[in-house]
Amino acid sequence: MSSTHFGFKTVDEKEKAKHVRGVFDSVASKYDVMNDLMSAGLHRVWKRYTVMVADLREGSQVLDIAGGTGDLSMAFAKKVGKTGRVVHTDINEAMLRTGRDRLLDHGFVLPTLVCDAEKLPFPDNHFDVVSVAFGLRNMTHKDVALKEMCRVLKPNGKLLVLEFSKVAKPLEKAYDWYSFNILPKLGQMIAGDASSYQYLAESIRMHPGQEALKVLMKQNGFGHVDFHNMSAGVVALHVGIKC
Repeated sequence: MSSTHFGFKTVDEKEKAKHVRGVFDSVASKYDVMNDLMSAGLHRVWKRYTVMVADLREGSQVLDIAGGTGDLSMAFAKKVGKTGRVVHTDINEAMLRTGRDRLLDHGFVLPTLVCDAEKLPFPDNHFDVVSVAFGLRNMTHKDVALKEMCRVLKPNGKLLVLEFSKVAKPLEKAYDWYSFNILPKLGQMIAGDASSYQYLAESIRMHPGQEALKVLMKQNGFGHVDFHNMSAGVVALHVGIKC
């Protein structure tokens, strides 16, 4: 049996996706409200910066992995226009359904697909931009997922990985206290689920830091990788170019 981490727990790697699915099934309906509360609205700034760095043009082809409730898919769709395409995907059906309904409410009819980032159902060299926001850390085999993202990108295409990362050292103690004391309580109060937000805090600590993720992306097909820290490293945007 091969094992992997689910937060601080060790689980059979074949079971991790099921555990992650349980987390997001539980929080889907309150996901956006919790994002605003947890980040004091900063997640909107992080996503706007991601859209700016994407530098999309009319007609661009975009894949939004772990697209969830559709924030980035909607923002990308506004940029690519009628001749472009944004494919909104997530491995979790509850999150994807919530996102699809939200997109429709705002007048956006996008291709919406339940799919596993480790087995993308798209041809080689297909997309100009691939995005994954707050989803890579939940994937069982990050290297496999990154290879797949590279495969479906066109040459010189761009991967955007927006993810929680390693906070600046002077803030570590305060950030840990907030993560392990406040987040689960917020989760219980708003979403009726403390354990999923305990997992969130743990999963962030188990995810590669800025430099380690940069190396991992280079090892899995990206010729040039850079990262941009935001909010003192609470979040980082990694940008990989398929050369």
